[in-house]
Amino acid sequence: MRHLVRGRKLGRTASHRKATLSALSVALIKHDRIVTTLAKAKALRSYVEPIITRSKEDNTHNRGLVFRHLRDNKATSRLFDDIAPMVADRPGGYTRIVKLGPRPGDGAEKAMIELVDFNESQSESAGKKRKRTRRGGTSAKKKAAAPKTEAPKEKSAEESSKKNVTAEEEVVNSEIATAEEEVSETETKKTAGTSEEPKQEDTPESNDSDSSEEKKSE
Repeated sequence: MRHLVRGRKLGRTASHRKATLSALSVALIKHDRIVTTLAKAKALRSYVEPIITRSKEDNTHNRGLVFRHLRDNKATSRLFDDIAPMVADRPGGYTRIVKLGPRPGDGAEKAMIELVDFNESQSESAGKKRKRTRRGGTSAKKKAAAPKTEAPKEKSAEESSKKNVTAEEEVVNSEIATAEEEVSETETKKTAGTSEEPKQEDTPESNDSDSSEEKKSE
């Protein structure tokens, strides 16, 4: 029986098992997420998390110890430069295992292991989450409905302002039209007064000359 026997053999010898876990650790650090069998994912979690904890304190000694397990310069530098600052405030539990069901070929249980702080979908949803209370449902609905009620008010204000502007324009246009009509009437009156010539009035001298000419003719 395997009572109190720590670790998993994974069907490999000690050296082969060590190389497998080292390769899986390098892949996880480089890509933030890998898919493997459930047994390997559980063994990898207990293998890689102490390495991540070691990387929180950046010095030459810790880099040497981490490199002894990983045997990869790029993975070691990414662990200390990118991953360690992200997990600095996390007291363990750097990885997450998600079961994916049996594998089609041999029926082995598949699982996805990923770094918790590098999950893009979770970070986006966490940014959208709100603090919920017992009355959070009704308040959230009211907040969601508030912009819908405010939108018609804004539209009505814009429409009323447009109507006021159009009314003012109509008043100004009507005043301009009446002023133009008055100017045209005055111009027509002036032209009519200049065209009419003043009639010559009959003076008494002209009447006397006419009467004298009539007498001479008689």
